[in-house]
Amino acid sequence: MLIDNHNRQINYLRLAVTDRCNLRCNYCMPSEGIDFAKNDRLLTIDELIQVSEILVGQGIDKIRITGGEPFVRKDLMLLLRALSDMNGLNEISVTTNATVIGPHIDELKELGIKNINVSLDSINRDTFERITRRNQFDTVHNNLIRLITEGFNVRINFIVLEGQNEQDMIPILEVMKHHKVSIRFLEEMPFNGGTKSFTGIKWNHKAILEHIAESYPDYRKLESPKTSTSVNYKIKGHAGTFGIIPSFSRTFCGSCNRLRVTATGDVITCLYGKPKSNLREVIRGASPKENIENEILKAVGARAKTGFEAQNEHATTVFGNSMTSIGG
Repeated sequence: MLIDNHNRQINYLRLAVTDRCNLRCNYCMPSEGIDFAKNDRLLTIDELIQVSEILVGQGIDKIRITGGEPFVRKDLMLLLRALSDMNGLNEISVTTNATVIGPHIDELKELGIKNINVSLDSINRDTFERITRRNQFDTVHNNLIRLITEGFNVRINFIVLEGQNEQDMIPILEVMKHHKVSIRFLEEMPFNGGTKSFTGIKWNHKAILEHIAESYPDYRKLESPKTSTSVNYKIKGHAGTFGIIPSFSRTFCGSCNRLRVTATGDVITCLYGKPKSNLREVIRGASPKENIENEILKAVGARAKTGFEAQNEHATTVFGNSMTSIGG
């Protein structure tokens, strides 16, 4: 069992498999992209499997695959097959933009990997294309509907962007009200490669909830697991639910159970913090299992108590990274 220096149990790994993405969402990275990692700096599939096995042995029982866009990695299914057979791993989930997941949906179902988060910041074609800078709306919409109708546990992640998609919060709830999905509205974070910075946001948790309540006053708050990052609600008459993730306000830090390993092997104990270690050379050296276990224990034993404390570790450079390089 992994216990951090603030007595929080760490059982959830967010494992990035690539920093590449086929979209160019304007809140994530600059339009020209970023300097993506060379292949020899990425952990191989065998190394990702090995890291996963070691961390599961230390108490991780939930792994979420992230990117970049995970499915742009051609060998991703090799990893997912291995994870689905891993003893001690109770839950596997994937966060995707749903552009290239289509050919893999049948196998995901066969493997029992049914928890899928779809990043979708607008249900309107023009807004979607302005934000993503790509023409993929029909593909995403068709794959999303297929995932829903084929029984996947779908959560839609919608980042509320001032001046861009705020008008689409109510329409996406309306379009999805007959589907058993969770729509989660996220506060914006200024990770996009250093081309944007801000110290406050208009659309915080309170503002998002007040906006939704104007159209749907008959809602109730749901009980959520202690480690949930979202505050969840149910609108009367809707098949699914909605949630709000205070990702900028960071009110969930006290119960954080997450650890991140990036596609290049960085160990990150907080989205806002500096990498605590890198596993790439460790896993390619002698005694990798023992040394990785020690690196993880050191990282977990030196976690910041909150995201604000973690941000202070590198306050002048914290937002200079693209979200796609941090691991979503």
